[in-house]
Amino acid sequence: MVAARYCGHPCCPRVTERDDDVRTVELTDSGRLDAVLAGALPDCSRSRLSRWIREGRVQIDGVAATRASQPVRAGMQVRIEWPPPAPPVTGTPVPFTVLYEDDAILVIDKPAGLIVHPGDLNETGTLVHGLLHRYPELANAFGDADPRRPGIVHRLDRGTSGVMVVARTEIARQKLATAFAERQVNKRYFAWVYGTAPESGTWDQPIGRHPRDRKRFAVVAAGKPAVSHFRRRWMRDGVSAIEVAIETGRTHQIRVHAAAARLPLLGDPVYGARAKPPAAFRDWAGSRNRPALHAHRLTFAHPVSGERVTFDAPLPDDLAELDARGC
Repeated sequence: MVAARYCGHPCCPRVTERDDDVRTVELTDSGRLDAVLAGALPDCSRSRLSRWIREGRVQIDGVAATRASQPVRAGMQVRIEWPPPAPPVTGTPVPFTVLYEDDAILVIDKPAGLIVHPGDLNETGTLVHGLLHRYPELANAFGDADPRRPGIVHRLDRGTSGVMVVARTEIARQKLATAFAERQVNKRYFAWVYGTAPESGTWDQPIGRHPRDRKRFAVVAAGKPAVSHFRRRWMRDGVSAIEVAIETGRTHQIRVHAAAARLPLLGDPVYGARAKPPAAFRDWAGSRNRPALHAHRLTFAHPVSGERVTFDAPLPDDLAELDARGC
């Protein structure tokens, strides 16, 4: 066993042994195996790690792990038999609208229901597949960056529609990624929620994994900082339309903040499933299986010119019909 060192693999920050097929890491936290590994290896999803545990690829101090919930302690050595690399993504036709393009960036309008990039449970039909179909040069434009996320510098949830920016060059990717990380990008959303929202306000509450349901997120004291500013656009029959500007970009941020304020989003199958739609909106909420959430505006410095640019995505038909009910 050699001294701990960084191996260069994005999933392995504390590698103590490495060959082409094996990684060994020393745990620095205690808890259930999948959660501790996911915390130590932030670029590896829990679903992926759980699958490797089921496949017998994970050993703890030389003994095969038996289940994802197995308790582990700091200091234990976890040995992972790394699977072969995933096959490259092949471009296939996927519907989305290009709002703007130049040599450095693409600005797109992502439809609801479209996943941004391939993952453990979605190997086909993502936005990345569609991008590579229309712009095949993206496959070789980003050097050592993740080939399954070419040009992707931020994401929208599967059920969220709206505006996204995609890099077309490595320089643009680096500058945009830095802008997002340093909170230099203005991101505005339209959302429709159950209840009477205040005229304006700020949700400044940390967000992390739900303490009991690890597939969800929640406002938790030990979570990461998350700030959302909102203003009410209209209110009618127990539903409020709000515009939200987020300073941070936590997973499910607006949905979690709104639900914590007892203002869950219409149509949200995760955070608003228990809400009872008012009669005037029952038909809309009952016929949709996506949150009423749309990324309508994105403002950032262009990675080449440095000029501050703004792009808007129009409401899709389902949300335009919903919004018209409040006018």
